[in-house]
Amino acid sequence: MRALLDLVLPARCAGCGEPAGPGCQQCLRALIAPARWTRPEPAPPGLPPVATIASYDGGPVRDLLIAYKEHGSAGLARPLGMALARSVAFAAGHCPEPIMVVPVASSGRQCRRRGADVVADLAAWSAWELRASGRRADVVRALRHIRVVADSAGLDAWARAANAAGALGLRRGAGPLVAGRTVVIVDDLITTGVSLAEAARVLRAATATVVAGATIAATSRRRTRFDPGDRGIRSPAAQPHRRGLPC
Repeated sequence: MRALLDLVLPARCAGCGEPAGPGCQQCLRALIAPARWTRPEPAPPGLPPVATIASYDGGPVRDLLIAYKEHGSAGLARPLGMALARSVAFAAGHCPEPIMVVPVASSGRQCRRRGADVVADLAAWSAWELRASGRRADVVRALRHIRVVADSAGLDAWARAANAAGALGLRRGAGPLVAGRTVVIVDDLITTGVSLAEAARVLRAATATVVAGATIAATSRRRTRFDPGDRGIRSPAAQPHRRGLPC
């Protein structure tokens, strides 16, 4: 149906609404910014260094991500994947190749609603772009949800932490694939960082070396002091943040 409508009606840019969709050159320009380090304040325990490309607060990137994730704008997959590839390359630095890219797992409810695991799809696009640029990269969907989680949209930092704590585990057979490997965890967006921290906890427990996380966008919201011991939130123990990359 979407393809048929695109033939009949001019596609509009998800960022600005002009008839140059799914993303016009001006709006897509936000995705070609240099990668940079970002960190939420406060950061959850165990969060690795995180690279990102763009701000999620203001500008067109938020609308582009929503159009791709929630409205099936498949034409945005490649520009978003290219942005994520640059973020992964920056995060991996000079670590040994091949780079193992592990996407944060989407819940079954999210996959059914969207018709796909969009984070895993973006990870695949990023690995393709990395290989096209001459860097070796493999995608391993090593993570899965082991309990039901609530939709994190609208949750504050405390509720997100409680929602994510202990929610992820390894897929069957993934342990030997990640054991001893150098890993970059990817997600489309970092808000509080609890999803990336939870993914890092699981992978570290499987003896993977989590060098960094990589995202397309980051929010700039800041919160009060983060203490998982408050409000009854129990967060698994995690390795302290290390300055610089362990490889």
